[in-house]
Amino acid sequence: MTTARHLEIIDLLRARDFPPECGPSDVGSQGPGFHIAELNGHFGDGASADADREAEAEQRLAEQEGLLRGLTERWGEPDTFSLAGTRLRVERDEEVPEPWRRLGQQMGWLHLWRVDQRWIGVGLSAFQLLAVVTETDPP
Repeated sequence: MTTARHLEIIDLLRARDFPPECGPSDVGSQGPGFHIAELNGHFGDGASADADREAEAEQRLAEQEGLLRGLTERWGEPDTFSLAGTRLRVERDEEVPEPWRRLGQQMGWLHLWRVDQRWIGVGLSAFQLLAVVTETDPP
């Protein structure tokens, strides 16, 4: 998928209303106050050769870098938000609102912009490039 398509998906999610219930969407998942897009799908099946996994990781990183450049041109430099504390709170069974609970379990860092009363974030999980649009403030 191209950077232009990633940007289109983020724009689409920014314009959508949030659903009343959690569930799948045409680009990932959604719920009250959030949309999460899986921008490049799942890579590998766990049985790939080391070289294949390395190439896939490099591809995800390149896609993220292109998307970050495009979003930075639009909205300026992002904040970099560590999800380590969120993950720790989840592990302690503390209350963490969605989508932060889910994101904290999937990735370590998120690049965040605050645009038109919504947070837009981009980050890498182990297998995917993800984008989030949410009205819920980070914990």
